[in-house]
Amino acid sequence: MSMEGRTCVVTGSARGIGRGIAEHLGQEGANVVINYRSSEGAAHEAIAAIEDAGGEAVAARADVTDRDEVEAMRDLCHEAFGPVDVLVNNAGMTADTQFAKMSREEWDRVMDVNLGGMFNCTQTFYDDIWNAHEGRLINISSVVGKQGNFGQANYAAAKSGMFGFTRTIALELAQGGSTANCVAPGFTKTDMLETVPEHVLERIISGIPLERLAEIEDVAAVVRFLASEDSSYVTGEVIDVNGGMDL
Repeated sequence: MSMEGRTCVVTGSARGIGRGIAEHLGQEGANVVINYRSSEGAAHEAIAAIEDAGGEAVAARADVTDRDEVEAMRDLCHEAFGPVDVLVNNAGMTADTQFAKMSREEWDRVMDVNLGGMFNCTQTFYDDIWNAHEGRLINISSVVGKQGNFGQANYAAAKSGMFGFTRTIALELAQGGSTANCVAPGFTKTDMLETVPEHVLERIISGIPLERLAEIEDVAAVVRFLASEDSSYVTGEVIDVNGGMDL
């Protein structure tokens, strides 16, 4: 699944799942744009990891909710590598609280980052993906978008919204030979889980048939497939990477 010569933008890729995706793509020969909002040091660490593996990468600071900044990221990408072949909408955030106590600001902010950011980035890079003919749009959702989760009404609604968006854009991109897919990871070993109490993690794992949390590499490997030419007949799909939680 060589990515040699393909240019990929991964939003929110200085840390966590996004970083794992970016590094996997870079190790397969892709030119990678590491997008970050505030974690500049971590972004450059990701670049170093890709370059150590023989790949090429640049960092692009952009808040995905700011259209002007996203367009500046596109210009930087074009200057460094040319048009984009693969866009991975990974940037996201949570603002958890029970719905009865949730403020409109907490609702709007989660929607603006998870859905608004996806809108800004997809529309900004849409022409590149269309013109690539074998272009790839990959949206990173969550098992929470399918199952819901206590205290995450805003996040669940946003991540569920990605499903309909992906399937619609897949229909539109198909006319030009490009694809759009969505990946819905389960509970994954990232910084976000480090603050979860041990007894809560044990309860989560007890509900996973494979009896373990996902590794970042589990998710990144699926994205790498969807970004490659090997996935040319896969579009409009939501692919679960959750250890069998739906079984």
